Amino acid sequence: QVQLVESGGGLVQAGGSLRLSCAASGRTFSSSAMGWFRQAPGKEREFVATISRSGSVTDYTDSVKGRFTISRNNAENTVYLQMNSLKPEDTALYYCAARDSSGVRTIPGAYIYWGQGTQVTVSS
Repeated sequence: QVQLVESGGGLVQAGGSLRLSCAASGRTFSSSAMGWFRQAPGKEREFVATISRSGSVTDYTDSVKGRFTISRNNAENTVYLQMNSLKPEDTALYYCAARDSSGVRTIPGAYIYWGQGTQVTVSS
């Protein structure tokens, strides 16, 4: 069992930066691949970034490549999403998610545990 709590969201102007954090509890965190997803009003939840158990493998959706960076600290049971050069289209509720295995995946259905989300709003 893994419990996830996101933080770090907020209101930022276009071109600004935010760093999201996801604190995990549960003894299986270090064996789990982690992901960030987002959902804008009226849209489906979409993949943003994922990281393997060790942190050696990452993947991003094309729209955030070069702007967002996912990382993790297994000693602190935390995964991060550094977001730079933010755009209004990045506005969404951002969710942290955990798999029950170590491999990265980009589909929501591959993740078992979900946080409640943190809101990111980018103004133009």
